[in-house]
Amino acid sequence: MNDPVGTIEQLLPEYLGRQRWFAGDAPEEVRVVEHEELEADFRWMIVDADGARYQVLVGLRPAHEPPEFLHGNENSVLGTVDGTLAFDAVLDARLARSLLRRVAPGETAEHVRPIGVEQSHTSLIYDDRLLLKIFRRLHEGPNPEIEITDKLATTGFAHVARPLATWTFGDSHLAVVQPYLVGGAEGWALALTSLRDLYSADCDDPAECGGDFAGEAWRLGEVTAAMHLAMAEVFGSREGDRAAWASMAEAQLARLDEDDADRARAEEFVGRLRAVQKPGSAIRVHGDYHLGQVMRTDTGWFVLDFEGEPARPLDERQLFSSPLQDVAGMMRSLQYAAAVALAERGEAEHDELLPLASAWEGRNRRSFLEGYLRTDGVDALLPDVDDRPTVLTAFELDKAIYEVLYERSYRPDWVDIPRAAIAALLEPDDESSQRGPLSLG
Repeated sequence: MNDPVGTIEQLLPEYLGRQRWFAGDAPEEVRVVEHEELEADFRWMIVDADGARYQVLVGLRPAHEPPEFLHGNENSVLGTVDGTLAFDAVLDARLARSLLRRVAPGETAEHVRPIGVEQSHTSLIYDDRLLLKIFRRLHEGPNPEIEITDKLATTGFAHVARPLATWTFGDSHLAVVQPYLVGGAEGWALALTSLRDLYSADCDDPAECGGDFAGEAWRLGEVTAAMHLAMAEVFGSREGDRAAWASMAEAQLARLDEDDADRARAEEFVGRLRAVQKPGSAIRVHGDYHLGQVMRTDTGWFVLDFEGEPARPLDERQLFSSPLQDVAGMMRSLQYAAAVALAERGEAEHDELLPLASAWEGRNRRSFLEGYLRTDGVDALLPDVDDRPTVLTAFELDKAIYEVLYERSYRPDWVDIPRAAIAALLEPDDESSQRGPLSLG
């Protein structure tokens, strides 16, 4: 077989435009800037797509013998190259095992399977023992996922899966192997199960229904606080820059339409952030913290995916920020869970179940915050008690506006979820029960 890289390059624009991990529509110009033959039928490439770098792994098979694993995965097919079918190599178990040996020499596996539909990376599980995470969008310098989990583990923070092996090109991380968390349940799935039980029960109080999530929310708050203390230990801390935080929120607001009602109301609120007197510390944070980024195992909660929000520039994701940025992310995720589970019940039950959804959200917000704030030492990282509601709400607004923009592009049917949150956040301060405690005696 002649080397097909030149022909594959012509297939890349349309292929990239179909991938969830590619930012945007089909690129206008794609160039292969680095490539290597890992096997006779396996090509590794770094491509430049309209100025951004991506990692592409291509498997090759005779076009007249399409493999069974491509059925239902048509979006993962690049096309035909001189009678040869080109496809995403991670779907081929043999090539996936070859990739594991490349990243972690000496490791072997019999079984391999992909998991999830992810935005910035692809994950493979080997023998329910190892997890290989392949970074698709590449950046100069260390990937935050590897940098942060490795340093957190050195402090004794036991709630991350420490890297076992990494694969690099130049100063960019291409992939990492970590222990697979056997039997783990994603926080998002656990929350939805709790809500489905609640909505199906003849019960008016989430505390009295089966499947109450509040105990897990409390423990997750404790783990989150411990993570922030470990972050401050290994990366240091500095005085929070309220002006910089406000500027970032305003930049997010500027992406909304000029006549968007949310924009005008939120701009007024973000201005309050500049007037905060004691903003607390700024530390490295997770940056994309939500129920889908945590997993419950028999030994407790684990925190996953420290890459930050894929749509934000890497340098922005690496900035020090208030610990309340992560807290705000979890607050937004609790509201999302309640709304998504409610939508599953259909419009006929919406009004009847809405008070239960609000009660569940409020109970779990309070439980998370109580677990977080009762952790020894975390209080020193936070804004002054009087300023905490302003800072937390500003970060919640920033996240909700990010969500509006995301849902408009990818899930228009969900855009009302963050819009409802923005409306609630911009209500006059009333220390409502749903907001939860921001100080504890």
